[in-house]
Amino acid sequence: MTTDTKHHAPFSVLMPLWGGDDPDWAARAIASATLAQQLRPDLLVLTVDGPLPAPLEELVARVGAGEFGQALVLRHDAHRGIAPTLQDGLRAAPTELVARADADDICRPERFALQIPRMARDDLDLLGSAMREFSDRVPPGKGPLRERPLTQQDIEEYLPHHAPFHHPTVVLRRSTTLAVGGYRDLPLLEDYWLWERMMLGGARMANLPEVLVDYRVDEALFARRGGVRLLASDLRLQRMMLADRVTTPVQFLRNVVLRAGYRLAPGWVRRLGYRRFVESRHQEPERRADAG
Repeated sequence: MTTDTKHHAPFSVLMPLWGGDDPDWAARAIASATLAQQLRPDLLVLTVDGPLPAPLEELVARVGAGEFGQALVLRHDAHRGIAPTLQDGLRAAPTELVARADADDICRPERFALQIPRMARDDLDLLGSAMREFSDRVPPGKGPLRERPLTQQDIEEYLPHHAPFHHPTVVLRRSTTLAVGGYRDLPLLEDYWLWERMMLGGARMANLPEVLVDYRVDEALFARRGGVRLLASDLRLQRMMLADRVTTPVQFLRNVVLRAGYRLAPGWVRRLGYRRFVESRHQEPERRADAG
């Protein structure tokens, strides 16, 4: 794929930060999304959710001083959660294109050089990509592959069953995202709900097949994705999707049963189930073998 990085639409990177983030990981994530990019963002919007320990405060000071390029730092005294934190950053971003990045992942250098021209060329509202997992034990580029459907039709067919985008990989069109309400609070599923509302709002959507983000997976990731509270989020979203006629009654019942089993199962079962029933759906045989 060829890209033109000389003349590009202005874009911002939106990254949340909270007191539980690791300062070394966050510094690496910020650098990967700014200084290391072949196509650098015009602005980093760092939105801070609540009080921070001293090492993270030092990092925020470095961001504010311009070490990673031009930046806007938003502060909130109390920890409020990811949805309002991202919504504030989205509203504050001065550019029409806004790329999401997380404070523990690594953006590959070619990410924005591939995504930003594609957003402009195809007049897209939402564009994601594939990503690969890594951890303290598995280095970047060596972990399991996570893919999603590439075309508008395939994304719309996939959405009733699973989230069709990897949130840390997406670039959003700000006006379209805000027109459907932006980020709304729904624990762990605020992104999935946003994708549904964007689809219903007529958003033009796609995914790139390239791996553009290395996604950090710690030992507790799948443990955090279980429990009654998150099952309640699943049930709420499934009811809304049924009311919106995104799912049929049969799909609704199937989804509820599968999600109840997923949320209430032990963490190792969730990990196995995710690999088997979600990620395997859109991987060709040779790519599954490569994913390990």
